[in-house]
This record gives sequence, structure tokens and C-alpha cells, in this order.
Amino acid sequence: MSSSFHFPPCTVVLAYSGGLDTSCILVWLKEEGYDVITYLANIGQEEDFDAAKKKAESLGAKKVFIEDLRAEFVEEFIWPSVQANAVYEDRYLLGTSVARPCIARRQIQIARQEGAQYVSHGATGKGNDQIRFELTCYALYPEVKIIAPWRIPEFYNRFVGRKDLMEYAEKHGIPVPVTPKAPWSMDANLMHISYESGILENPKSHAPADLYLMTKSPEDAPNSPDVLEIEFKKGVPIKVTHVKEGKSKDTPLDIFSYLNEIGGRHGVGRIDIVENRFIGMKSRGIYETPGGTILYHAHLDIETFTMDREVRRIKQGLGVKFAEMLYNGFWYSPECEFVRHCIDKSQESVEGKVQLSVFKGQVYILGRESPKSLYNEELVSMDVQGDYDPCDASGFIKINAVRLREHHRLQGEHRSKH
Repeated sequence: MSSSFHFPPCTVVLAYSGGLDTSCILVWLKEEGYDVITYLANIGQEEDFDAAKKKAESLGAKKVFIEDLRAEFVEEFIWPSVQANAVYEDRYLLGTSVARPCIARRQIQIARQEGAQYVSHGATGKGNDQIRFELTCYALYPEVKIIAPWRIPEFYNRFVGRKDLMEYAEKHGIPVPVTPKAPWSMDANLMHISYESGILENPKSHAPADLYLMTKSPEDAPNSPDVLEIEFKKGVPIKVTHVKEGKSKDTPLDIFSYLNEIGGRHGVGRIDIVENRFIGMKSRGIYETPGGTILYHAHLDIETFTMDREVRRIKQGLGVKFAEMLYNGFWYSPECEFVRHCIDKSQESVEGKVQLSVFKGQVYILGRESPKSLYNEELVSMDVQGDYDPCDASGFIKINAVRLREHHRLQGEHRSKH
């Protein structure tokens, strides 16, 4: 009598959005013989999570996880970026980049908890997100196997365009979107909304006025400013107060959401850039980051007010490195952990209050105060001598001039010989 062995199907945790692409991936993975667990992260995007859950269940997901990560997203990922003044290539505040390690970390926790050897995602084979997701997955679960359908020829040759996905969806009973797709792709979270591809791929084309969802056009913004006071401790905001209305918020999620509301009302934080992807190509992206932009200006101000000049110079360089690591997907690398630790150390005395005005697309700093300020009003005053002897400046200038004099003297000699 021969015995037959039945091996149970492998389990895969799919990062699921509820959209057409990941719904088709869910059904395709089932076709390929996998048990599929879907995971949808709530990081502040506008989404009908109940509808997405029902959709995943109807398509045969073995389990559905809807995870509210908003509070940890702000505290553990956005706040370190604020402390770092993290900006990629001088303009981009990294709203998509900073969300990816947060999303992927929970995906890996679910995979381990459910005994799944596989994880899957719907990121394209040309973008940064595939790198960010997968580097996080490999760092936190070294043995994991990753299924990236948009890099598998059998998948991407079968689904060449949206039309193929729509046909597959209709054939397999996947509900298709009733509203026409916007002619660009969009990614939203609590920190920002990004727009790219489609009609935006021509870098000369102006963005349509109806593209922006998070911010009003500065032209349509109120004609009077909102004046806010933001209080910092150890480089992170602990309270925001509307000076005129007296309204205040003091939990990380509430603070960030309120700054988004005020910034959005005034059209703050819009940028349209061409950036360098890690994978080696340039891409055009449009971003709106209202609350993040307000915090960037406020933190920069209180940091300069309270931090030693030379410490800040080193910290600035670390901030640039941190932004690059974050953009490229290396949040969970040893070097990024080291840099975050250094930046956190630099923030020990970054505390105090900044008052600012938010008005028609701009953030204007009005004033600041701090118990740990390094600003000495008497020392810097033109009207008070204090402990400073102006005669000392003559020697300081002469010492600094030695190098300049020598450089130009020798250059002059060199020129006269030729």
C-alpha cells in the first residue's frame, strides 16, 4: 500500500491596499497555490478599511489584519526625522520613505506571528519602495522569502497594462473601480501625499490645479494668518497652541494632525521636484507635506537657538546622511541606527517654544524662548560691553588673515613669473 504525503500550502503575508493591483495579486497568489494573509496598515490615509477587509475576505484571504499604526508612525518614525531636519536633496521631506519601514516592520511581525515564510508587496520593479520594503524585511526576518510580482516575468508579461488587470479582475470576480483612475499615481499617509507618473512624467507639464488633496492653493487660503506656538523638548514637539483661539494639542498624533490641518488650510508644503532614485534614474515627484513643513521650520529655529555651533555643524552633516539612508531604505541598518543615536544625543538641550505665523503657503518665524538658550542678550548687545573686549577681535582677525594673505601672496608670485 503506497502512502501519499500532502504538504500544506505555504503562507504569504501580502501588504494589501484594497486597490486593483493588490487585489489582483491576492487572487494570483492563491492561483499559485499560496494561503494568503492580507495586511493593511492605517498610517493616516483616507481609506474605507472595513470595505477593504470585506473585499479581501471575499477574494479568499485566509486572514485579514487591519493595523492602526498612526501613533507609532508619528512617535517612532516622523519624530526622529524632525529631530534630524531630514531633507533629501535639499527639498524632499521624505514622507513616503519614512512610512515604509513602519509598514514593513508590522508586516514582518505578522509573518512571524502567523508562521509565514513568505511576504509579498505590490511595489513596481522600477521604484524605490521595493528596496525600502525588502531591506526592512530582510533586516528584521533574515530567512524570509519575498514575492514581488512586478519583478516576476510570468506576472508582468501577463499584466502589461491596466486593461489586463481590469480583465483579470472581471474574470475572477474582483470588484473593479467605478470611478475613472486619476492620470497619475498617488501615495498618501499622515505625513504627506505624493503624486507621480502618468501625465506628470513630462517634467515640463504643470500639475493640474485639482491634483492637490491635502492643501488648499495659497491663492484660496484665508486672508489672515494662523499664529501658533510650538513647544519642544529633546527636539520633539510636546505641545502646539493656537495663540488666538487658545486651542492646544499635546499628544504626538494630535499635534501632527493639527499642524496638517493648519498647514493644509494655508497651502503650506507643496513642492514639485525631479529627484534621484536610489535605483539609478531620475523621477519627477509632486509632494504636499503641510504639518511636516511647519515642524521643519520650527525645529530648525529652536535647534539653532539652543545648540552649540560646532555640535550643530556635525549634526547637520549627520542629518544629510540620515536623509539619504532613509530615502534609500536603510532605516534598519547599523549605520542608520548609529546616526539616529548621535542625532538623538544632540537633541538633549533642544527645548523651548517657537511662535510662528502660517499664511498663504509660507511659515514665518515670529519669536522663540528657551530655558536652555545659548543666546546671551547682554553679550551680543551693541549697547552693553559686558565681558567682551572689542580689542580682542583685532588679533582674531589677523590670525584668520594669515592663511588668506599667504594664499594670495603666493598666487601673486606665481602669476608674476608667468
